[in-house]
Amino acid sequence: MPSLWPWERVLMDSRRIGRTVAYWRERRRLTQTEFGALMGKSRRWVQDLEAGARQSDPRLSVLEAAARVLSVSLAELLADAPAAVKADASEMDLIRTTLQQYDVVTGLPADAHEPLDVEALRRRVHYGWKRFQSSAAFSSIGRLVPDLLTDATRAAARHDGDDRLTAYRLLSMALQLTEAVAIKAGDTQLASLAGHRAVIAAERAGDPVVMASAARHLADAMTADGQPHAAAAFAVTAAERLSPDLVGGGPAGLSVLGMLYLKAAMAQASAAGLDDRRAADAARAVPSLLDEAAEHAAQLGGDGLNCLFTAFGPTNVKLYRLAAHVKLYEGAAGVAVAQAVTADARAALPRERRAHLLTDLAHAHMQAGARETAVDTLLDAEREAKEEVRRRPRTHQLVEDLRLLGAGAAEGRLRALAGRCGLPG
Repeated sequence: MPSLWPWERVLMDSRRIGRTVAYWRERRRLTQTEFGALMGKSRRWVQDLEAGARQSDPRLSVLEAAARVLSVSLAELLADAPAAVKADASEMDLIRTTLQQYDVVTGLPADAHEPLDVEALRRRVHYGWKRFQSSAAFSSIGRLVPDLLTDATRAAARHDGDDRLTAYRLLSMALQLTEAVAIKAGDTQLASLAGHRAVIAAERAGDPVVMASAARHLADAMTADGQPHAAAAFAVTAAERLSPDLVGGGPAGLSVLGMLYLKAAMAQASAAGLDDRRAADAARAVPSLLDEAAEHAAQLGGDGLNCLFTAFGPTNVKLYRLAAHVKLYEGAAGVAVAQAVTADARAALPRERRAHLLTDLAHAHMQAGARETAVDTLLDAEREAKEEVRRRPRTHQLVEDLRLLGAGAAEGRLRALAGRCGLPG
């Protein structure tokens, strides 16, 4: 029997092809009915295609037509790894290319375009962060970020006086958004690059609150990039040096100060998992850092302010306690913390934070041996914000771990979730 060509072998895996088509259809914001109309087919035909239920399809001609309609290459539909396994590489590449442009690196745009006025720029930065916290599609945020970086760089270079300082604050916030998006996508090098740039822009603005905000994002990026000891030291140093200004800076100052201690705690929790002589000291440092953050949350007086898009408050501190327990493999303790978060308190959080709580809780349940509950908690997170589950590398790893360990009566639900995440069957 002659060997199959590579595309012929791929066509035999109709279920995986169907998942990939569904992924790109959703990314292009097409309903099954709309996609079917563009393909000259019925909605039922699309449903069967995406479910892998069509025996004679997908033929190569069908996939070529689907690739044209979805504006992707045929190779992306035929790739061994489904596209949904990671954030859209083309969008992250565009962000990286923007950060590496000479005009953006030097802050000296050569074009003749007039800069946006600072109020218009402020609205655009605010919109980007709101989209992020609402767990909007990575694609929409990924397309927004490059233009935002270019416009903010131009504004910082062209405005004068107070408007220039404001533009630098907004440039720092745009770079912090870039770092946050890169972290979600698992691109730690890009996150570190954006994080360093955000700190520099904040220093030029001379605003201690924005400086602290940029420092907490860079600490997060450093932790994700495998430098937790340095991240913890950086966050604590920033907190100590900026504390006088931040304590007197009202709710925004207290929020970013508290977040610095939360990021330091998470860095130390990550460091505790390293095989080095400092691991035990790192683990011991976590509770006191969380307690320091809790004190600032108490000073703030409650949840719901979301100053500088931190969502900081007593409930977010509990979320970080849960996340720290998961990092330290203390699943039962993490579950206990999560149970202390009331439904009303959780509902007051931004959608991204709510989904984060549920995915961390799923981790904690798995560590505590309650794997069926872990699967159901992940499904709750998916209902809360599907992008947070289907697109995040850290969640994919949790799904894979549950598949390896076994999920008992939840095996079918887990298998279906893995399919929606684009993970191989």
